[in-house]
Amino acid sequence: MNITIYDVAREANVSMATVSRVVNGNPNVKPTTRKKVLEVIDRLGYRPNAVARGLASKKTTTVGVIIPDVSSTFVAELARGIEDIATMYKYNIILSNSDQNMDKELHLLNTMLGKQVDGIVFMGGNIEEEHVAEFEKSPVPIVLAASIEKSETIPSVNIDNEQAAFDATTAFIEKGHKEIALVIGPLREPINKEKKLAGYKRALETAEIPFKEELVIEGDYTYDSGLEAFERLLEIDPKPSAIYAGSDEMALGIIHGATDKGYSVPEDVEVISSDSTRLALMVRPQLTSVVQPLYDIGAVAMRLLTKYMNKEEVTDHIVVLPHRIEERDSTK
Repeated sequence: MNITIYDVAREANVSMATVSRVVNGNPNVKPTTRKKVLEVIDRLGYRPNAVARGLASKKTTTVGVIIPDVSSTFVAELARGIEDIATMYKYNIILSNSDQNMDKELHLLNTMLGKQVDGIVFMGGNIEEEHVAEFEKSPVPIVLAASIEKSETIPSVNIDNEQAAFDATTAFIEKGHKEIALVIGPLREPINKEKKLAGYKRALETAEIPFKEELVIEGDYTYDSGLEAFERLLEIDPKPSAIYAGSDEMALGIIHGATDKGYSVPEDVEVISSDSTRLALMVRPQLTSVVQPLYDIGAVAMRLLTKYMNKEEVTDHIVVLPHRIEERDSTK
């Protein structure tokens, strides 16, 4: 039997409005009445309807989280940070996978809004004008996590990806490398073309090393694209002695591709990855990585969203967290 607020009110001999005030923590209820209502709620096993409560209060204490790929270790660590802070602030999460498909992303956005979420954390590889138009029309706040939006009008949390690529490339240069390859994610994404590629080029220019277009290989962040990238790099003469990979998964593919062809990492070719997920420690040799504070990016994005949802003061809507390079065994 579905127990309703009416059943609780009748059993406790109070109005439905009083039951609602007790359920929602309204202080304007006598302690004796509150105790009686709570006892009835416990005895009957009443569970408040979140949708109905949301219609009354205009809040559902639910947050939508749109992610590109639930199987990605990068996304998993971000999502954990989001969930922990959401739990801390007593928000429930609706998690949806977009497959980095713009039509699906926009559909999910409108679906979330239809479910009366109080806010949305959005992770997507490529923020287009269509996204921004929908974000700006949203009746609830939206915060981007590990995503780049050119105009910087939408609140976001990230690292300085341009500087991270500069630092990784410079680390190779300081080791004496001149033939440095960049295996990057899709160049249609601003985070790759306008940040990582730009940082790579700046490091080469600073060291007066000529930029070679053939040393930039476009992948899709996956292990398989790392394997394919190494195959393509073998066709270049002279072959690169160092490779900066745009994700840990691509770096794993590069290392295994090198091993399959009889090359040794780091003796024949050194590798630095981006992200430093748990995969970086699971492979042998362990990956030297640009360490992104993935958990913190998710956690800070969720905390920023709670500020907007609760109309707290926000001093900076663009948050840039620090990164560092962790030296491990894939470099000498």
